Amino acid sequence: MRYRVLALLVLAAVIAYVQRNAISVPSKTIQEDLGLTDANMGVVMSAWYWGYAFAQLPAGWLADRWGSRAAIALFAALWSAFTAAMFFAAGFTGILLLWLGMGVAQAGVFPSATKAIGAWFPAAERASASGWLICGQSLGAAIAPALVAILLTVAPWQLVFVWVAIPGLIWAIAYRSSVPKIAEPTAQSIPWARALITMVQSPSMILLCSQQFFRSAAMTFFWTWFPRFLQETRGVAQDQSGYLTAVPGIAALFGGIAGGYSSDWLLKQTGNRRLARQGVAVLGMILCSLLTFAAFFISEPVSAVLCIAIGAFWGVFGGVSGYSVAIEFGGKSVATVFATMNMCGNVGSAIFPMIVGWYVAQGGDWNFVLLAFAMLFAVDALLWALLNPRQPLFEDVYDAR
Repeated sequence: MRYRVLALLVLAAVIAYVQRNAISVPSKTIQEDLGLTDANMGVVMSAWYWGYAFAQLPAGWLADRWGSRAAIALFAALWSAFTAAMFFAAGFTGILLLWLGMGVAQAGVFPSATKAIGAWFPAAERASASGWLICGQSLGAAIAPALVAILLTVAPWQLVFVWVAIPGLIWAIAYRSSVPKIAEPTAQSIPWARALITMVQSPSMILLCSQQFFRSAAMTFFWTWFPRFLQETRGVAQDQSGYLTAVPGIAALFGGIAGGYSSDWLLKQTGNRRLARQGVAVLGMILCSLLTFAAFFISEPVSAVLCIAIGAFWGVFGGVSGYSVAIEFGGKSVATVFATMNMCGNVGSAIFPMIVGWYVAQGGDWNFVLLAFAMLFAVDALLWALLNPRQPLFEDVYDAR
């Protein structure tokens, strides 16, 4: 049953990433149909990320109170309903509110999913389960542009949003009806204010959130400016840059699986939680930083991308530890802890592309952006080396299973 639950959670990740990326391919057509400017469309896209980021904490808190089974099914139904409602989008305000609402509703998916993994899987299998969840994210992000492009050849963009929303609604019903209720720990006794104060005062929580901020800020480079970077620094054509951008995404997909299984294997072999979790993260971030730095000196486009892709593999390889550590550190309030960490990561994801855009607009060198990418992972490795939570945050004990 737990592997059936995991399969459903991975499927939810795929569906979520397809829906959140459904707006990118038809963005120009949407602008023309609704009379939007480039600036308007930028605000709409940014609104999703800000809504997603700042709804993380309340969504996680609700998942801890309700339990993952009820919470994730409700969140999936809500975000799919907002996606389908894009059919009725009219004007800047209409589409802004709908896409913002979709981001807010989708904020609960991964806090709920990590809570479910913590409830269904023993400690020695949580990293590998988390790796598969990250694999689902990467797969959804990879197939979304091609899938939406195909659907746009047979239907207008309004109907495409309805079509990509349907699997999410079906999934919500299937998960709620097929997954049995499990006696997972809930955190009904922890008030919102106390939880917030406890997290702010915890050095381990600050380090956990900080590493997610820097790692997510770096990884978002692939989904935002990377094609432009290849065009400007390696002389790559626009269509070729799109193909080359997919290579790090594929590498990241395998990195998540490999990182999860490696972390759990180390835990079983050594019994050393810090080596298996933080050690794997430090290794992954250092190798990602070094490989990215090496790519700075490679002028041939394919070779440079392959070097960066191997770095992306190691970055996600170590990034799985963020999930497993959050599950163990969160105790009964795993969804709240993960949501707070994920919120910080999404703030980083929103800020870094803006800084890159501003820097380049001021006449900055695109090559320096790659060095900044490498520096972010180096800082992340340092933060992981310092992180050493010895017990769950909310006066809990580690699951000894």
